[in-house]
Amino acid sequence: MKLWKNDDELFAIAKHELFTALVGDSLDKMGLMHQFLPQGVKPLAPGMTVIGRAMPVLEADVFAERGDGASNALMAKPFGLMFEALDSLKPGEVYICSGASPSYALWGGLMSTRAMKCGAAGAVVDGFSRDTPEILRLGFPVSSLGTYAQDQGPRGKVIDYRCPIEFGGIRIEPGDIVYGDIDGTLVVPKAAEEEAFSLAIEKARGEKCVLKALQDGMTTVEAFSKFGIM
Repeated sequence: MKLWKNDDELFAIAKHELFTALVGDSLDKMGLMHQFLPQGVKPLAPGMTVIGRAMPVLEADVFAERGDGASNALMAKPFGLMFEALDSLKPGEVYICSGASPSYALWGGLMSTRAMKCGAAGAVVDGFSRDTPEILRLGFPVSSLGTYAQDQGPRGKVIDYRCPIEFGGIRIEPGDIVYGDIDGTLVVPKAAEEEAFSLAIEKARGEKCVLKALQDGMTTVEAFSKFGIM
């Protein structure tokens, strides 16, 4: 029987009962063994958890804020389609961006403010974030490769959004679940989400029994033999 009725219930369970390792273990058992984003992608603060539906964004490097006279009209538009992508965020979605070189910030404080107004669940970027004190004050969940103030303006443009992207070799489709905490960020494909989270919830509740047994003096060999969880 499905343990949740909608995304709000699932995401609440994930935040209060689960952590990414459990869901990652479940995906491994399902044969989906490469769903974690690169290890360097970390939340700005240890307690930040992001979970929501992917709103993928494709970034590209450029070499001027405006490229007047270029064959592509988008080159003359500062930030490309970034404002449109940001404004398109829906409640419970995660702005997840890749495609750029790691030489400038892909996320900042004003973007966080707008995303919060849209009801977004967080941002995960394959690059840096900036305006860290402002983002921490807002409490908006952001995961990135680290913090670096260099501006996106003359260096990058969003060239598409709500499109499939790759991030660290992992394909991300619109609507996949993005789930991240201090131990990493993973992508759960839509087709796998019910099984992956059901297995993770079962394991989380089973681990409480293992913990109690270990606290009572049971050996790890005995615990694994009895519960099949470790």
